[in-house]
Amino acid sequence: MHLSSRARTLLLDAARSLRRVAQVDKRRSRVVEEVVAWCEAHDIEPGPRLTHGRLRLDRDLLERIDDTLGALGHPRLEDTLAGLTSAEQARLGNLEHKSVREAPRRQRVLASLPAGDPRPGLASRPRDFLDLDRREIALEAFDVLLQVENLDSFYAFDPAIPALAGWSRPLVLYRGDRHYGGGFAALAADWSATGRPHLYLGDFDAAGLHNALGSGATHLLLPPLAFISNRASGEQLPAEQFPLQASLRDHAARLPADHPLASHLAVLLGEQRGLLQQWFGPDEALALLPLG
Repeated sequence: MHLSSRARTLLLDAARSLRRVAQVDKRRSRVVEEVVAWCEAHDIEPGPRLTHGRLRLDRDLLERIDDTLGALGHPRLEDTLAGLTSAEQARLGNLEHKSVREAPRRQRVLASLPAGDPRPGLASRPRDFLDLDRREIALEAFDVLLQVENLDSFYAFDPAIPALAGWSRPLVLYRGDRHYGGGFAALAADWSATGRPHLYLGDFDAAGLHNALGSGATHLLLPPLAFISNRASGEQLPAEQFPLQASLRDHAARLPADHPLASHLAVLLGEQRGLLQQWFGPDEALALLPLG
């Protein structure tokens, strides 16, 4: 039997409070019952501290719990496990607490970079797709960030297009999903501090533009307005995205009438038509539009 992360949190909060007061009362609850059962299983009797309605925690009881944890090879109460990897938790004791550990992909991003040296047994290709720790990427080595919303388009995209001719060192990243979204968001925040352009290539719909604005993107990569006007359809602007349109309307209202994005937003918000990234046509035809 071991203490859950909730039980450890309760005891750690109590230990911190006991630096200022002599005792801390906790009402009987499921997590308190877990602490009581753990104590009794390890020959720590609460005695009169335990009543029908509460458990009274004092320094002596917490010291006995902490000593027992150490003797069992488990992390002591002050050895916080939250945010640590499983390997880091292992250095503090025998138990893995998956509910509070750092997820293995939390810092990872998926990057598209020019291919390196050929590898034996693998076909050569123009670009490599690398799973990287975002903290190991030197942002100063790149002059523009390009996030690609859809994974299939990410694998197919080559940044050697006219719209990106002004940058020689693009950092092309997958926007992410439940596997890579956290790492990308953290990298995008760091990139924003550099003041360099951040381009978004994704669906021309309410969710796509909402994601672009939320990520700090400065520009969109979109087909020409004539192409969008001809190809966009109501079927590619899902009804479930309608609640996202309110913030886009607010954004549109702040744009000057002659802003390059205004006519595109008229198709999306006025005509209620969108266009998925896979329907954009050749990447060579993409153009840059400032978001703000």
